[in-house]
Amino acid sequence: MTVPHSGRAEAAEAAEAPATPRTPARRPSPWHGQGPVVAVVAVGGGIGATARYGASLLWPTEATGFPWTTFWVNVVGCFVIGLFLVVITDVWAAHRLARPFFGTGVLGGFTTFSTYAVDIRNLVGEGHPRTALVYLAATLVAALAAVWLAATTARLTLARRRR
Repeated sequence: MTVPHSGRAEAAEAAEAPATPRTPARRPSPWHGQGPVVAVVAVGGGIGATARYGASLLWPTEATGFPWTTFWVNVVGCFVIGLFLVVITDVWAAHRLARPFFGTGVLGGFTTFSTYAVDIRNLVGEGHPRTALVYLAATLVAALAAVWLAATTARLTLARRRR
């Protein structure tokens, strides 16, 4: 039979034992496992940005004119985002890197908020505040409508096919 130790005996034993240094618990890096995701977003972003730049070379806009190229790039990109998200969520069991590559990378690099903002600033700076305001509102409305139209059309098409 064993005799229970008192608190003092346990403390004495702990004091006699050599102290071992405790290593602090390591927190996992926020980058742990994210390398492939970062890589596919970077590659996709390069592809999308290159396509957007190509569009600006094919259809240049006058400095004081309505920035049609950026407008249509953003609207078309939003339409494709609407289609893509329906396809990868409702139809196709996509690879885990498909959404970061195409959605965030390619389409995120293709569509552009920064150029949109610079276009607005330039229009105001060149003395065309009404054109800037129309561009600001029209892009927002058209881009949201494009996402909605693409997603709704894709879902209706899928529903008809399933019947």
